[in-house]
Parts: sequence; structure tokens; C-alpha cells
Amino acid sequence: MQGSSAISTGTATHSPIVSTLNELRGRQRLNFVGSHIISVDQFDRSAADRIFEVADKMQPYAMRQRITQVLQGAILSNMFFEPSTRTRVSFGSAFNLLGGEVRETSEAKTSSFAKGESLYDTARVLSGYSDVIVMRHPEPGSVAKFAEASRVPVINGGDGPNEHPSQALLDLYTMRTEIAAHGQSLDGLSIALIGDLRFGRAVHSLCKLLCLYDNIRLHSISPAELVLPQEIIDLLKTAGHDVIEYTDMADGIRGVDILYVTRTQEERFPSQQEADRYRGLFRLNQAIYTQNCEPNTVIMHPLPRDSRAQAQELDDDLNQNPNLAIFRQTDNGMLIRMALFALILDVVDEVDNHAKPVTWFTAKRHR
Repeated sequence: MQGSSAISTGTATHSPIVSTLNELRGRQRLNFVGSHIISVDQFDRSAADRIFEVADKMQPYAMRQRITQVLQGAILSNMFFEPSTRTRVSFGSAFNLLGGEVRETSEAKTSSFAKGESLYDTARVLSGYSDVIVMRHPEPGSVAKFAEASRVPVINGGDGPNEHPSQALLDLYTMRTEIAAHGQSLDGLSIALIGDLRFGRAVHSLCKLLCLYDNIRLHSISPAELVLPQEIIDLLKTAGHDVIEYTDMADGIRGVDILYVTRTQEERFPSQQEADRYRGLFRLNQAIYTQNCEPNTVIMHPLPRDSRAQAQELDDDLNQNPNLAIFRQTDNGMLIRMALFALILDVVDEVDNHAKPVTWFTAKRHR
């Protein structure tokens, strides 16, 4: 099915959205030290830039060129009550790379939640054992509720379909890094969002962050039933961004700087049968890319990509495409999460003072 419809920009009359945008753009700079990181709504542009600046400084440690023990003795509690690989492991690895120790809780049935313990009680107990907590939970708003009772900073690792702030930050950092090689900046960027835009929490958080920048053009490519939520579209419009909706992928991916592809969020659907209706509707392969995209168009995906035969939103034949940034994206997740820990625990200026050379062979250092 082909077609597109432009959503005009201009002043929105939806006052709650205007209020939200004003808060996003006009709030005082976040004081990271000791703060919870629950939503991208906490960040203004200077706060995002500060995270990116610190992330840049983490490169030698993430690349195993140097070791730092700046967080020696500190404990991270990783509490993940939804399936996770990249987010859980990268948060833990980021903390380890700063010299800290990690404790893992990965299933609700192995925790006291299975015995009926409340979020409040769990937060009070676990925060006594920890210096910082990362939490993922299937219920929207649950991490914020947990943080209210915690005695230490809490970072949202994803709360149901609601938000995923660190993913949005690493996505934006990746965009910034990739397009800088072409002499571009985030202002004036053009992006195609592809796939399940209704349930994709990473997309929602990314769109909010994009409202901190200027003159963004977004191509929203999805089935009619999985379009961006109206409140997100209104927020983008109020920020002065162009949003154009497509139901045909070939039309929508033309003339943009970045393709941001998502999988069908099957865990958010009422049944597997309903989720299966949308799996594989938009498949990007090298032939489609070559035919419709500019040679330098960046390809991103928050991962995991669905590699099953009936899905394959990103075909394996793209693996050798130099513009496929999905693994650089995951590497950047380490940098962003290291930056968040360093900022929250107030050790940014001490990282290098606790550094020493790497003492083992590491392929990262020699590649």
C-alpha cells in the first residue's frame, strides 16, 4: 500500500503538549549528582550535550586502552524483571569498567516480588545494599515509583511500553557520531522511523530528545495500526519539526540521513497471533537500500533485530554495508552508561586519576 500524508508544523493548540515541550527545552540544567534518571523529560539540550561530552572521554576505557578503578568498592544492583541482553549486560559491563561491582536480579520469580513484596519495600531493602540501581520492569511508571522509595540513585532500564532513556541517549549519540563524519550536526537532521512505532519505547524516548534540537524532518513509516502515538506527534509538531507519515517503505526511506528500523514489539500485543500480523511487513535489504537511499544513509536499529525467516526487518545481506551502524550503536551504549554512572556518582573528574595501563592482551586495543 502506497501513500503518505504530511502533518503540518506550526503552533499546536494542545496545551499539555506545549507545556511538556517548554519543560523539555526550558528546564534548569540537570544536576546529575545523586539524581535518578527516569525519563528523557529530565534533560535539556545542555544536559544531553554534557552526557555526550563525558561519553567521549570514556573511549579509552571502553576500548581497553586504559583501566580505571574510580568506582572501586561501589555496588550496582541490576534489577531486570523483563528479558534483556544488551541493556542488562552493558550496564553491568559499564560499571565494571569503572571499577565497580555488580549484583544481578534477572527474574521476578527469583525475587521477593514472588512472595508479594511491594516495590516500596524492595526499594528500601535493595538500596541499602547498593550505591546505584538499574531497574527494568514491565509496568509503566513502576521504576519511578521504585525510585521514590530508594535511598540511592535509580536508572530506568525500561518500564514497559513507557520509556527507555539510556537507549534514546545512545541512539542520539550514535546519530551525532555517524553524521559528524559527513560534516553534519543533529540540527537539520532527516530521519526515517520504520516499523512498530506505537509500542516502541525507544522510539518514544528518542522523539522526545529530538525535540531539543532544531529543524528535524521525520518520516514515520508503519502500518496504520502501529503509528506513533498522537501525543508524540503533537510534541514533535510543537517543536517545529516536520512529520510525514508513510505506509510504503520505499517512498519513506528516500532522501533521509538516517534509517531507524524497529522490530515488532510482540510482547506488547494482546496475543501472539495479532503480533504475527505485523512481523516482516517492512524488510530492508541491500537491494532496497541501494535503489532508494543515498550512498551515505546510516542504518540503525535498537536491537534485537528479529532474524527469523518470517521477520528479518534488517536482512543479513546488509551486514557488510559500512553504513550499518547497529554494532557501533551497541558499543556506544557502553560509553553512555559509563557517562551516566560517572555523572551520577560524581567521579567524572577523578576517572583519569585512578587509571593505569591494560595488563592483558585485548583484541579491542589492537583492532
